[in-house]
Amino acid sequence: MAYSETKVVIGGLAHIPIIIGFFYLIRRQYSFGAMLRTGKNALSNKVTAPAKKSSPAPAKAFPAPAKASPAPAKASPAPPKVAASKKPHADVPVNTYKPKAPFTGTVTENYSALKEGAIGKVQHITFDLSGGDPEFKYVEGQSCGILAAGEDAKGKPHRPRLYSIASTRYGDNFEGNTLSLCVRQLQYEKDGETINGVCSTYLCNLSPGDKVKISGPVGKEMLLPDEEDSNIIMLATGTGIAPMRAYLRRMFEPTEIEKHQWNFKGKAWLFMGAPKTANLLYDDDFEHYKSKFPDNLRYTKAISREQKNIKGGRMYIQDRVLEHAEEIFNMIENPKTHIYLCGLKGMEPGIDEAMTTAAAAKGLDWSELRPKLRKAGRWHAETY
Repeated sequence: MAYSETKVVIGGLAHIPIIIGFFYLIRRQYSFGAMLRTGKNALSNKVTAPAKKSSPAPAKAFPAPAKASPAPAKASPAPPKVAASKKPHADVPVNTYKPKAPFTGTVTENYSALKEGAIGKVQHITFDLSGGDPEFKYVEGQSCGILAAGEDAKGKPHRPRLYSIASTRYGDNFEGNTLSLCVRQLQYEKDGETINGVCSTYLCNLSPGDKVKISGPVGKEMLLPDEEDSNIIMLATGTGIAPMRAYLRRMFEPTEIEKHQWNFKGKAWLFMGAPKTANLLYDDDFEHYKSKFPDNLRYTKAISREQKNIKGGRMYIQDRVLEHAEEIFNMIENPKTHIYLCGLKGMEPGIDEAMTTAAAAKGLDWSELRPKLRKAGRWHAETY
């Protein structure tokens, strides 16, 4: 198709406004891009830094420059990361005093925790922790190390032995400056000779006023949950009652409740194993708590030399677990229920066997359930 010279000229003139508009658009875009990058207006050379933060429109219209700035991308996810990484009981004191630089406590009392006719020797020992810098602070469920006086067979200082703390953070005197232990003197026969445990014998023979080297506190495995409506199942034998005593005093001792304002509203169930009634440690205290708080505390005893299980054999703590299996697992189904196990290592197989049988009756596999409870922070075991 042919065009006259006049038409061609007119047509060319008609495109001039379009070309001018195109170049204006490029310049305008460059101006906004430069402003986002430098905070300056490329057209006026004036500083317009506030536009970087307060003007949302450019950020939406030009996502590329916004991505080029690393600061906002790093700052925005920081709060959730901090919250997620905070571990439970992160503020609980640990190793305030190490074995090489222990705290020196003073014995304030040392008396038998057994009744007449009991087997063995078990002492309740309290230490004054006053004057520490820093202060020796602990919470229920922790342990401490005791360094026995003297030297071992090689002429070296004795290694610290760990003992579960039997008092609450406020101590038996409710003043926050004492720590109590429940110690059984270790004795065993070797080649016809009675051997006494070094540290346990040292502790049991202490007198008020004696100085003792104490390290710690240590451990977070046996700590109580913070929630006041948690349910607590406790399985203990012998001096494994020590942390349980601390828990129950925290829950039910009137002065403790007044001191810490932690009002337990859940269910607590203590299973206690002992060879004889006279060996039931702190039994009078627990019976008193049960009478005062019957809706919150159950106390079940397994006295091996005085009671019979369903098969006619000696009554052990695992037999009591089987007797109450359905109730126990009904409680375990509640995510607010925690289980605490403390005592001689020999009690673990029996408890596991009882739990396996009880779980099977509910169509559950205990070998799969227990690791899940531990991972969820609901299964707490400390045996020795």
